[in-house]
Amino acid sequence: MATTETSGSGDITRSLELMWGSGERPTRGPKPGLTLERIVTTAVRLADAEGIAAVSMRRLSTELGTGTMSLYRYVPGKAELLDLMLNHVQAPGGDSAAFPDHWRAALETFARGTLEQYREHPWLLQVNQARPVLGPSVVEGLELVLSPIKPMGLRDVELISVLIMVEGYVAGVARTQVQAAQAAEESKLTDEAFWDAQRPVLERIMESGKYPLIAGLSEDSFGSEFDHFEFGLARILDGLEVLVEQRTRAAR
Repeated sequence: MATTETSGSGDITRSLELMWGSGERPTRGPKPGLTLERIVTTAVRLADAEGIAAVSMRRLSTELGTGTMSLYRYVPGKAELLDLMLNHVQAPGGDSAAFPDHWRAALETFARGTLEQYREHPWLLQVNQARPVLGPSVVEGLELVLSPIKPMGLRDVELISVLIMVEGYVAGVARTQVQAAQAAEESKLTDEAFWDAQRPVLERIMESGKYPLIAGLSEDSFGSEFDHFEFGLARILDGLEVLVEQRTRAAR
């Protein structure tokens, strides 16, 4: 999925004011029933259904049944709207008080929650968030996950690196899953039908003896039953476990 939008590309100060302050009130002539929250949730719903490229101020005004200029009384433009959308969908879910207090369980929860977020809002993969605008959701989410991983005994910059590493891994898995679902929908072929179409040619190639390692793989090597996400996540956390043990021994 190609990147089509970039966070923080509009009026950053205005985006922050709308997220943190009392910027919800329009500058003039409010339309009854129209609120910033309704505008943002409608934009998110549209992006979930059709992708982020489908979200425009004109399209949004149609969805809301109002004039385009009415929206500009609440939000300056699409760039700032995107910042608000990101803040809306990235709010920590579930009961924050029930968040695991051990670093490994906390990172597992963080990773699984992030994957679910990408599944629910695949358009997130189309947004360049290299420069995130730090709204309440990002700050609260960071505070939530930092609390249980702080006792890992790593430097602060390393803790942030841990989160970047885990989020990057999750984003890669999410992109593969989302693209696979899109390919199936667009081609109207199931995974089974797709591979069955290649089977006759691939079997002849494997019988040639040119690729003995691939030909010798077990039949379930490419099966969908294996949870690649959980396997990869566990290996990342195993590596961190070794580092934490090393730091603990060094501290003693």
